[in-house]
Amino acid sequence: MKSLKTVGLTAMIGTMLALSACGGNNDASSSKSSNASKDNGTEQLSGQIKLDGSSTVYPIMEAIVEEYQAEQPNVKVSVASSGTGGGFKAFIAGETDFSNASRPIKDEEKSELESKGIDYTELRLAYDGLSVVVNKDNTWVDHLTLDELKKIWLEDGTAKKWSDIREGWPEEEIKYYSPGTDSGTFDYFDEVILEEQPIAKAATLSEDDNILVQGVTGDKNAIGYFGYAYYAENKDKLKVVPIDGGNGPVEPTNETVESGEYSPLSRPLFTYVKNESVKKEEVADFVEFMIENAADLSEDVGYVKLPDEEYKKDLELIEGLK
Repeated sequence: MKSLKTVGLTAMIGTMLALSACGGNNDASSSKSSNASKDNGTEQLSGQIKLDGSSTVYPIMEAIVEEYQAEQPNVKVSVASSGTGGGFKAFIAGETDFSNASRPIKDEEKSELESKGIDYTELRLAYDGLSVVVNKDNTWVDHLTLDELKKIWLEDGTAKKWSDIREGWPEEEIKYYSPGTDSGTFDYFDEVILEEQPIAKAATLSEDDNILVQGVTGDKNAIGYFGYAYYAENKDKLKVVPIDGGNGPVEPTNETVESGEYSPLSRPLFTYVKNESVKKEEVADFVEFMIENAADLSEDVGYVKLPDEEYKKDLELIEGLK
């Protein structure tokens, strides 16, 4: 028979073992919780990242952000599409980390950033083929030359009819749908086609490409232009117009945009990142993810990827900023 002393000692040891086991479970639970903060070996980050700018670049960025947030749900990434010009205004004001653009940054925008002490890096994401479209029921426009395109869109004080552009076309007034003046697509069209002369005053302008699509699909005599992805997304409702840049009519496709054959309406798409922002771990992680996935995701949403060498150069630039 055990003495009371022996029984008490046994009970005390049992209690200590129980407490030890309990403590061990807490450690395991803590370790499990720590491991839960990692997903497939990826360290989980947190923070906020803000992007704004081109509506043409928006589908690419939307796809990138969606994929990124699946890996980093605690990093809140917001994407707006106020147009290339609007995006640069927010960038200059210090409101965003990235400014998406469908044209290169202008000299005056560079000067404003310099005056604010904001250093930035230009990154190219993909190629776009600015697409000229007409209504699906338009049976007369088979192609347009650059001169005809300019004649259609240039303001000359008259209400132009299709018959004014080419003999035999209908005597119906042309309806216009164009990106807004804050859009890089507008700037590009203005520079390349209109040669910086006034666009037709009758044109409906909008920063929302979906409104332009709706306008063209709703009027047999309408014409519009926007990024290739928006045409590709709505090709069952629209008719794309081959453009003759001097070597015969060419339709925008992945192949003609990438090769440069669709000239002069093929162009690169950009994002600009603040160098100071890249010093934040979550921004550096996001921009690397963006560059590594831009080729596949840009093609998924209807654009054309860059050569692999260009993405490698971008990654090297970002590595130098970290």
